[in-house]
Amino acid sequence: MINVLFVCLGNICRSPMAEAVFRDLVEKRGLSHKIQVDSAGTGDWHIGHPPHEGTRNILTKNSISFEGMKARQVVEKDLSSFDYIIGMDAENIGNVRRLAGFNKTGYIGRLLDFVPEAKVEDVPDPYFTGNFDEVYDLVTEGCRRLLDHIVSEKLDV
Repeated sequence: MINVLFVCLGNICRSPMAEAVFRDLVEKRGLSHKIQVDSAGTGDWHIGHPPHEGTRNILTKNSISFEGMKARQVVEKDLSSFDYIIGMDAENIGNVRRLAGFNKTGYIGRLLDFVPEAKVEDVPDPYFTGNFDEVYDLVTEGCRRLLDHIVSEKLDV
């Protein structure tokens, strides 16, 4: 089983959007029995809260389920439990790497590392920008490419 964790600051906008989009892509490709997905935030402000209204709206508009999702914070155990820890921006990656220290972990990188031609390196935070459409487009392309990468590198399908 391949385990993927998406990480952003508060786990109410970008990372739950990525979790929902990625899970949808995994299900549509019939890989739910091979890939598990979750999301978390580096901060603790929103623990237990559902995704942001803007995230819920864009996911609903695109017929993607976010049922049962609640914000949580990254914990040390995540570093050894997940094969891929995918941050939305450089700050999130830095926070995860500080938590990891010198311990062995799986892959830690930014989502848009899988979209080298993107005009930005970080997925902007719609909590501050309000641009959930742009974030959805970036997240969707990043998730497609990440899934293709995982399938080609780790799965025999």
